[in-house]
Amino acid sequence: MKSEPTVFSIRDLRSAKNQTTCWDGVRNYQARNYLRDEIKVGDGVLYYHSGFEPIGIAGEAVVVREGYPDTTAFDPNDIHYDPKSDPQNSTWYRVDVKFVRACKEIITLKRLREIPALRKMMVLRRGRLSVQPVTREEWKVIMKLPEWG
Repeated sequence: MKSEPTVFSIRDLRSAKNQTTCWDGVRNYQARNYLRDEIKVGDGVLYYHSGFEPIGIAGEAVVVREGYPDTTAFDPNDIHYDPKSDPQNSTWYRVDVKFVRACKEIITLKRLREIPALRKMMVLRRGRLSVQPVTREEWKVIMKLPEWG
């Protein structure tokens, strides 16, 4: 899951009440489908910082609530408001995530590209959606990296 550190960083998640937050504001249909249909309680999350250097994995979280309607879409005062979204048939979804740990240092995009076992990783092949799947094999490789400390 990707967030700009100036919007909501891994440090913000660690400081949040119960070290938990909802992952809302996703307004891309493919990313929405992952939130709504694929992500389950207990799934690991690679918390990815974008927008500012260094870009890359900043920490780990875990899903503590599966997809449910993103009510920010219905609030005209929210930056994620979507006037076309229907509260009776929500277009947009969110999940809740809980902090697990921060990296000792960011696992940069450049570093990820240098690891042969990750060459097919979606974040390295396509544009970076705010939510993207990671295979079990990719997860295992990333969890063994020394940047975790």
